[in-house]
Amino acid sequence: MPAIRDPDVLALCKLYGAEEHILDMLLRLARADRERRKAQGWWNDYPELRSQVEYVALEEVATPVRTHQLTVLPGLFQTPDHARALAVGCGTWEDPDEIERFVEARVARQDRLTSSDPIHVWAVIGEATLHQEVGDRDVLRDQLTHLLALTHRPTSSFRCCPSEPVRTPAWQARSTSSRSRSQERWTSYTSIRRPLPCGLESEKDSTRHSVIFDRVVRRALAQADSRALISRAIEGI
Repeated sequence: MPAIRDPDVLALCKLYGAEEHILDMLLRLARADRERRKAQGWWNDYPELRSQVEYVALEEVATPVRTHQLTVLPGLFQTPDHARALAVGCGTWEDPDEIERFVEARVARQDRLTSSDPIHVWAVIGEATLHQEVGDRDVLRDQLTHLLALTHRPTSSFRCCPSEPVRTPAWQARSTSSRSRSQERWTSYTSIRRPLPCGLESEKDSTRHSVIFDRVVRRALAQADSRALISRAIEGI
């Protein structure tokens, strides 16, 4: 995706009648994006990241990251063997060298966890994720052991949602017709806060997502109970 120029932002805002504060926010965001591109971050050396490049670039400058995942572990928490097994299983790459470069890039993302300006990750995952054999049992055991160690770091806050059918605020109601009953489905999402005075969402949307995540955290197991759950999963392998 090419960089967005200021004239393009001005023309589009004029076309759609955007208010002055929206124009100002988009201009600042476009300029920040151009500065980031000029910086040529390490992620640009990994074409294997493909569609994840923009996300990784945002993650690199993020302050807290809040993620709610039901079926996969956050990439920032994955061991190299776990990431490799995922890459092999997804079928995107056949060349072993490409797979290794993808794993290398995923590990490079995790440098933010131990840098001088570490990223704080708040993660809530589904309990079933602790029992998925991505790779083999040894890979799973090592991954859970690594995950357990991460929960003791001050920059990693981790909670599990129990497998029992508990309705949390992350369920979304969707009505198929005016007379039909609403259908509910799980959603997984990641929220990134940037240290810039502008963002991709309105303040209202940002606040709403923050409130929803806070509710999910409150209804998940406490961190100490989540650690106990991980320990039992390790013992059961």
